[in-house]
Amino acid sequence: MFMGEYQHSLDDKARLTIPAKFREELGPAFMVTRGLDRCLFVYPQKDWETLESKMRAMPLTRADARQFIRFFFSGAAECELDKQGRIVVPGNLREYASIDKDCVVIGVGARVEIWDQGIWKSYTENVENQFSDLAASLVDLDL
Repeated sequence: MFMGEYQHSLDDKARLTIPAKFREELGPAFMVTRGLDRCLFVYPQKDWETLESKMRAMPLTRADARQFIRFFFSGAAECELDKQGRIVVPGNLREYASIDKDCVVIGVGARVEIWDQGIWKSYTENVENQFSDLAASLVDLDL
């Protein structure tokens, strides 16, 4: 399970150090794609294959399914760790998530997310102000 929040920066070659605590579970190669809320989603290969299989089963006759699948998969890239535990974040994904230099890498259970530091700060401030209301709205999920 992925947990925690780590501050990192892209170097001049757009390389990002993946936190050591995440590397073993992610494996030497993993998938990075556009996520929700302007962040990047990072999946281990086995979880990516499961997700891919589920999306393949979605009906192509539904416009919303086609749109989501196109957007999600067209942005996907396989990334490999170098000897220093870094990946090169592809330009299209950096642009999508507005990542220029400073970023935050977080563990979110079954996946990792990569956020621009400023966007993450704004997001967490907004959620922090709504945290009690969010908890109350999720009570039906039997958490």
